[in-house]
Amino acid sequence: MTSPTARTPEQRKQDTLHRLEHDEDVWVATADGASGVPYLVPLSFVWDGSTLLLATPAASPTGRNLKTTGKARLGVGTTRDVVMIEGTADTLTADGLAEGEADHFAATTGFDPRELATPYLYFRVRPLRVQAWREANEIAGRELMRDGEWLIAD
Repeated sequence: MTSPTARTPEQRKQDTLHRLEHDEDVWVATADGASGVPYLVPLSFVWDGSTLLLATPAASPTGRNLKTTGKARLGVGTTRDVVMIEGTADTLTADGLAEGEADHFAATTGFDPRELATPYLYFRVRPLRVQAWREANEIAGRELMRDGEWLIAD
């Protein structure tokens, strides 16, 4: 089986942004700040053009880890068309979101944490590093963002 032709960096960035704007689920990997024990969970997200907004129970391992360390690694897509994001996370309550943001999150993801009895927190993840690849022929050029700056101009 032959791999499709590798995408240009510009096409890869465009595809990555399209995926962030249209996908609604992401794998979120965090680690306990004291023990380093990893934890992986799927969550819904909303992309605002520069950050991802997530919500999870405050007492969950992911909620505790994000609040404590402020670090996450995210995976969007499939193993043959993946976007990997390393970023920092700010902890927010629903009251700490911009006006209409919780409503937008609920409408986009089909999930409204404000309606649940379990206390939820929101986390705004700011990407510092973004990588994207489909096949082995795209591994070499997979880095699209470094230190929070896109490597490919608009």
